[in-house]
Amino acid sequence: MKMILGRLGLVSLMALVVSVGSMVARASPPHIVLVMADDQGWGQTGYYNHPVLKTPHLDAMAESGLRFDRFYAGAPVCSPTRASVLTGRANDRTGVLSHGYALRRQEITLPAILSKAGYRTGHFGKWHLNALRGPGVPILKSDDHNPSEFGFEAWLSVTNFFDRDPILSRLGQFEEFEGDSSEVVVEQALAFLQKNAKQAPTFTVIWYGTPHSPFKAADADVAGFEKLDEGSRNHYGELVAMDRSIGALRKGLRKLEIADNTVLWFCSDNGGLPKIKPDTVGGLRGNKGTIYEGGLRVPAILEWPEEIKEPRVTNYPASVLDILPTILAITDVQYPEPKRPLDGVSLVPLMGGGIGARKKPIPFRHVGRAALIDNNMKLLTNSMQKGAFALYDLTKDPTEQNDIAKKYPDTFNEMRQQLLKWSRGVDASAAGKDYPSGKVDAGEPEPRFWTDVDEYKPYFDQWRTRWEYSSRLNQRKK
Repeated sequence: MKMILGRLGLVSLMALVVSVGSMVARASPPHIVLVMADDQGWGQTGYYNHPVLKTPHLDAMAESGLRFDRFYAGAPVCSPTRASVLTGRANDRTGVLSHGYALRRQEITLPAILSKAGYRTGHFGKWHLNALRGPGVPILKSDDHNPSEFGFEAWLSVTNFFDRDPILSRLGQFEEFEGDSSEVVVEQALAFLQKNAKQAPTFTVIWYGTPHSPFKAADADVAGFEKLDEGSRNHYGELVAMDRSIGALRKGLRKLEIADNTVLWFCSDNGGLPKIKPDTVGGLRGNKGTIYEGGLRVPAILEWPEEIKEPRVTNYPASVLDILPTILAITDVQYPEPKRPLDGVSLVPLMGGGIGARKKPIPFRHVGRAALIDNNMKLLTNSMQKGAFALYDLTKDPTEQNDIAKKYPDTFNEMRQQLLKWSRGVDASAAGKDYPSGKVDAGEPEPRFWTDVDEYKPYFDQWRTRWEYSSRLNQRKK
């Protein structure tokens, strides 16, 4: 605890310690590992009794940690959620309006904060915050939105989704790998931890390319899915390999003797895909790209053996927006600009037990659509311009079938005004009002395909033979 707490009375101090847990006063800062799947739907885990998919390692993690049954992405597509994870801010504040937008360099990121606090930071896998679209290619050293620009000292990263036998970029140097992409990045992340974890606390981000399309799984991993169509078969095969890599990660943390003092936080970046069979979203309404529960609610588990000693399942509504404030509370590191708006809350009190109702609603805004979740109530609109809103009680109506706006007009009007007020604040952030200069710096790139970037052109001929790039390159040639 900081010395300022010495001014509190003994009773107040004890109450505070009980309320936030013992972790902020720890002698040894915990290691942090954030893991994110790419397009894994809320229903695609064994612990939710998926009809064909088994996830024994995610199940084991859930059985020993804190399982969130109502955990939300930052938006219904990938880049915005990644921006929210790193900044604790709604995606539109950061310039990441949709997939393939660049994260502004004026944003304050979690790895940059922790790096200044003595953490060694590493990113492994999908990046997708540098305004490049198309199948993932290794990130150029000259890319002015590479992970180094946002606080990662080490990185082995790719611009977007990636699959088997990937080409990745280590600090700008291209390297080829063999095997499933999830297992490749976990192996490399563990090598980073082995090198650094004994010397300093570490912050490690593993962002899979699985199970994003296109789908390509090993023959052994599609065993048992023979009755499915080819796309679904390979989609689920990728999830089998991803789950196995979770097991390798947990085993690796134990082998390094840091598992007990590691915050391991798993989630997905958005809702599940619509054309995969069986259902990816566990019966929820909507899929990736929508602001219904199927597009926003994702699987999530937090494991920290040293502090979460009793496994629990919680229905407390939480979000990727909460990751930054939670990690800062755990590590007792201050956010450097208190006046800059954050949209999440610390979940540290939740780790020690129930904390009652959520006091700060979870907001969403994406390409003209918006939603606000206030505990069991959810307000949403598919067009802020048209102003048509609906209200759902997610406890009684989790599939969002019954609009109760007319039944509860006071709640509806209150939440609508709250959402509109928040959205006006987001507009101010989007215009750069949160930054010291009061404006957005020039030079932020617009979304584009990497096939239009001159520095990638020397690689086109050799990449035409690679299955993940051939269609894009051949299409360009035509």
